[in-house]
Amino acid sequence: MKKLKSLADKPVIGGVVKKAMASLASNDAKVISRHFSQYLKPQIATTDELKHEVYQLRHQVYCEELHFEDIKDSYEECDEFDDRAVHCFIRHLSSKKMAGTVRLITTQDQHQPLPLEKFCSHAIDHPELAPSCFPRDSICEMSRLAVPEGFRKRAIDKFKGAATGAINEQVFSETELRCFPYIAICLYMAATAMAIRSKRHHVFVMMEPRLARSLTFVGIKFQSIGKLIEFHGKRAPYYIDARELPNTLSSGYVKLLESVEHDLIQSGGMPGTLNQPEGDLALGWRLSPS
Repeated sequence: MKKLKSLADKPVIGGVVKKAMASLASNDAKVISRHFSQYLKPQIATTDELKHEVYQLRHQVYCEELHFEDIKDSYEECDEFDDRAVHCFIRHLSSKKMAGTVRLITTQDQHQPLPLEKFCSHAIDHPELAPSCFPRDSICEMSRLAVPEGFRKRAIDKFKGAATGAINEQVFSETELRCFPYIAICLYMAATAMAIRSKRHHVFVMMEPRLARSLTFVGIKFQSIGKLIEFHGKRAPYYIDARELPNTLSSGYVKLLESVEHDLIQSGGMPGTLNQPEGDLALGWRLSPS
């Protein structure tokens, strides 16, 4: 896969290489989707206790590991947007630890700007896909995606020692290790599922262009709507219509998306759950995306 990536942007053969990479990723996802729920379970933080656990995980990643923010006395990373956000996390079942989290921030009016509008509005230059182009109750922002170091490591890193947060081969099985790189993808899927359920179809996010390109290989096609700026590293504003995700995902990832949404519904607190049948999953959106 590494050699294929080096050829993906080459003229003439680049298109063929990208299709090959997408096919390989889809096949792998089909295998992973059968095992993912055995080890990792997406959930909604429906209680204050779970939300505090989410904030603690974010502190670990954003303040202690990445140093994007200062260490807090409370050892919780939270801000003014958390009260109007839906928080999702993925639980590693055998260790009971949180393996990742993401939030979906909502807004009701102009007095409740999205973080992207408040801090990065100068980076947005697309005339038709800015947040201001849509009704306020139809937009949201994906934010604070965090995966702790122990779950970011690949199997190849597991001999580097516990001090670096490496995966302990005596703790995690090889099948579990194969699932770990999919944690971030499943968090993006979870946020998109929450957006669709709440009918906030227009989703915005600040991310690294390299990450946006990588996500296209699995069919998550964020569109750039502005320029690159310094914001916890070099990042740019992106947009996606959440309703399109089931149509652009490769078949292997559609199965993974269905599994993610099913687990979110089971956890309770899923936006729109009370008004939408449990069986209406991703493939149902493909047929009726309204």
